[in-house]
Amino acid sequence: MGGVLIGFAIIGFVIFVGWLLARLRIVDQEGRLVLNRTSFFAASPALLFLVLSEADVGLLFSSVLAVALLAFVAVALIYTVVARVWLTKDPSRIALAATASGYSNVNNIGLPVAIYVIGDAGFIGPMLLLQLLVLAPLLLATLDVLTAGRASFTGIITQPLRNPMLIAAALGALVSALGIELPAPVLAPLEILGGAAVPLMLLAFGVSLGGERPLQPGSGRKEVALAVLLKSLAMPVIAYLLARFAFGLDEQLTYACTVMAALPSAQNMYQYALRYDRATAITRDIVLLTTIGSLPVMLLIAWLLKPA
Repeated sequence: MGGVLIGFAIIGFVIFVGWLLARLRIVDQEGRLVLNRTSFFAASPALLFLVLSEADVGLLFSSVLAVALLAFVAVALIYTVVARVWLTKDPSRIALAATASGYSNVNNIGLPVAIYVIGDAGFIGPMLLLQLLVLAPLLLATLDVLTAGRASFTGIITQPLRNPMLIAAALGALVSALGIELPAPVLAPLEILGGAAVPLMLLAFGVSLGGERPLQPGSGRKEVALAVLLKSLAMPVIAYLLARFAFGLDEQLTYACTVMAALPSAQNMYQYALRYDRATAITRDIVLLTTIGSLPVMLLIAWLLKPA
């Protein structure tokens, strides 16, 4: 469990630094936008390209991946229906929060969880590829269309192609699929740039906490509560049922699927919300509360399901 605690501590410290910068008025809320834009347009595309260029695209067709995908679809649909009927009519707001209800923090917390709680880092691959190649492009394409005001068929097709993160993800997957080995002079600058992506996202997230307290009245607290319950509790239960009964996976794989489903919502959600200026307070609070709540949930899963 030490690796999980270390992973949470690292994330919390960088967020705290961002919050401190805001409280000391070193970085204001406009500076937060600069941090986010730098990550969105430069650092994150470099990181996505590097990660996917070295990933095994064949993992997209595993049973573990199928469980993760179906669990995500289930919680996203539940959120969409409930939110649309009782909470809000804003499609961008629903799209972001529904995605945040199932989009997991695979990069920062997922790796130590896979190593120290499950015992196999290979479980990171399927979820990482699912989120970067399928879920994130779908969300970004949806937000591109929704924020464009009106879009022709050509605009719907071409607008996502101008998104740097989607372009980087596609190029990285292509390099992996073709088995291309990139030379060191090409990789080195991308590694430096990509290394800034996660710190920039976390700092921007921390700065946002210094501007407003979480769960303020009028900030969508019911939407946040719904998303947090789905991500922290419903998604692990759904993943367990799918793995155990629908796919008949063994104890180790069922345990792995359940633990990975309990990961908190990824900081990428706040980054996307900030980039499109939609549901920023809601996504920020979802990320924060699921990060706080996921640790006891994962410890409980390990106690109940971990094979002897």
